[in-house]
Amino acid sequence: MLDLAKPLTQAAFGDLIGVSQQAVSDLVTRGVLNHGAPAGEWLAAYCDRLREQAAGRIGADAGGLDLVQERAALAREQRIAQAMKNAVARGEYAPIGLLADVLAAASAGVVDRFEQLDGALKKACPDLPESARNVVRTVIASARNEWARSTAELVVHHLDATTVEAASDDDDPFLLGALGDDAG
Repeated sequence: MLDLAKPLTQAAFGDLIGVSQQAVSDLVTRGVLNHGAPAGEWLAAYCDRLREQAAGRIGADAGGLDLVQERAALAREQRIAQAMKNAVARGEYAPIGLLADVLAAASAGVVDRFEQLDGALKKACPDLPESARNVVRTVIASARNEWARSTAELVVHHLDATTVEAASDDDDPFLLGALGDDAG
C-alpha cells in the first residue's frame, strides 16, 4: 500500500503517474513538484498542473502552450487571410513580386520607346536643326529620370508605410496596397 504522507523517489512517482523518472525530475526542476514533499502533495500538484494544462491556462513560460494566445493568433491569421482574399477580389491587392515585375516591364517599355525617338525624329524630320533635337533629347531624358525618381519614391513611401504599420501591429495585413492610391 502507498503512504501518501511520505516522500517517494522520482522513479517511484513516475511509475505511479505513468511517466519516466526524467519527466518527474523535470517537474521538480521547474518547480511544479517541491523536492522532498510527500507523495500526496506531489500527486495533488501534478493533478493541478494537468487540469490547468487541459483548460489552456498554462502559458509557454510554464512549459506548456498558452491555448488562449494560440487561438487568438490563429484567428488573427485567418482574419488576415480572408482580408487578403477580399482585397484580391476587389482588385486592391497584388503580391509585391508581381507589382515589381509589372512596373519593371512598363519601365523597360517606356525606356525603349524613348531610345527610339531620336532615330524616328531624324527620319520624320530630317531638316530639324540639331539644337531642336537636343531640346527633345533633354526633355526625354528629364521625363525618363522623373519616371525613375517618382517610381523609386513611390516604392520607398509604401515600404516605409508598411514598416510603420507592422511596427505598430496595425490590422492592415497588406505589404503593399494598390499603387494607384498615392500616384495622383
